[in-house]
Amino acid sequence: MAETSEPTDARTDDEQDGFSDKEKAAMKERAAELRKQKRGAKKDPEADLLEKIAEMPHSDRAIASRIHELVTEHAPSLTSKTWYGMPGWAKNGKVLCFFQGAAKFDTRYAALGFNDIATLDDGTMWPTAYAITEMNAANEKLIIGLLKKAVQE
Repeated sequence: MAETSEPTDARTDDEQDGFSDKEKAAMKERAAELRKQKRGAKKDPEADLLEKIAEMPHSDRAIASRIHELVTEHAPSLTSKTWYGMPGWAKNGKVLCFFQGAAKFDTRYAALGFNDIATLDDGTMWPTAYAITEMNAANEKLIIGLLKKAVQE
């Protein structure tokens, strides 16, 4: 009879008991964003977003920069915002979509995510996050279509 083994979890013992260091850092970034917002500090949300993009490794930065350009051109009603330390774009103050670089949580790929205010509804099930490994014409066309659908009233 063959022996079976228990599934293994690649996380460290500390991470299994709670949040990873990167998750904790993202929560701290979000808390700082909320404090800044509550204080009504004069800020330039686009400058904050561009600063976050500039901090990314080259591959993530290239994708995030292009997404920002596409949002600015094809969904101009959205406003720049940071969200958990990631670039995000908001509608009426609520984050509609965001870019999560692969380096943010040491994942295999970057992702463009959409929150529930995005009108991407399609039947009873639809994707709300899209993996992105590179920007090309086909991906740009898909992103433009998603943005236009997501911002519909």
